[in-house]
Amino acid sequence: MMKIINIDKQKWAGGVESLSKSYRLFGPVKDVDCHNFKELKQGEQPDLSYGNTKLSPKSVVFPPSEAMFTYSLDESNPEHHILKDVPKDYSPRAVLGMRPCDAKAVSLVRMNFDTPEYRDPYWMDAYEATTFVGLACENPCASCFCTSTGCGPYNEEGLDVLLVDNGNAYIAKALTEKGEKLLASGGFTDAGDASAVDAKKAAAEAKITAKIETDKLSEKVIMDLYDAPFWHDVAFACINCCTCTYACPTCWCFDIQDENKGCEGVRMRNWDSCMTPLFTMHGSGHNPRDKKHQRVRQRFMHKLKYFVDKYQKGIMCVGCGRCVQQCPVNLDIRTVSKTMNDYVAKS
Repeated sequence: MMKIINIDKQKWAGGVESLSKSYRLFGPVKDVDCHNFKELKQGEQPDLSYGNTKLSPKSVVFPPSEAMFTYSLDESNPEHHILKDVPKDYSPRAVLGMRPCDAKAVSLVRMNFDTPEYRDPYWMDAYEATTFVGLACENPCASCFCTSTGCGPYNEEGLDVLLVDNGNAYIAKALTEKGEKLLASGGFTDAGDASAVDAKKAAAEAKITAKIETDKLSEKVIMDLYDAPFWHDVAFACINCCTCTYACPTCWCFDIQDENKGCEGVRMRNWDSCMTPLFTMHGSGHNPRDKKHQRVRQRFMHKLKYFVDKYQKGIMCVGCGRCVQQCPVNLDIRTVSKTMNDYVAKS
């Protein structure tokens, strides 16, 4: 049975300090004119008064750059040309105050890194070491459309704990054993009452008026959408800046590159983007997506069609609205989805 804990806000800072003894803590921190998730320094508190962050906390389990192996090309070294694992810190860590949409995004992305055929050790080991503590949205952003993506401001999927701001206290719903353990480690043990949550949830959901239309996507024929004539129009304004893919909590593309200095080298895994011209460049020099409209089409087809057909779990979007807010030329995934959803191929 789910545990409900009451956390007096006056005890919150002390509890976070206690947690820092057992966990590496990450939380939203004000950074000049915006908030972003960062590892908290000793004595630093997460700023839970934030609206939303420019970047999601996906970097906690999927760093923008990650060293995988080191190697030596010096043949005088008896271990030359042998890849050596870079030591990793997979001690317990916790993300404090992430939004429910970002937690659901982690669950969606996991399907790409934890499959029946392959388990990505870097992503999964970091994921399994992490406890996810969510903070319900009381005042969603104007660009949020999470309720039409199978998510919502109080969504619990992917979370170990959901915090609900109830004035002078947080109502904490312990959703997993990991969540219960974290609350106990912070000294948060006072029994709580969740009776106020349903009304607060309904009020928050009512504030979300934007939506994305996706109801017909699963019935569309892939090649009809692929060959549709509207992609040039959709891509016209795009400048391939990749803001959408780096801000998106469900984007997970990466590249693996070697960085060498002299005879010493490091094999790195770095975030990549399907919106860059070099993303699909072959060693032969051939590029199957050398045109801008092809790259724009790939982004939206992946989110709104390929993922839908492969997993039967809806679209690969949680409605956080970051790409809508941050696109410098005002491309809008909701508009593109409606175009795809309404499209009827000519016979």
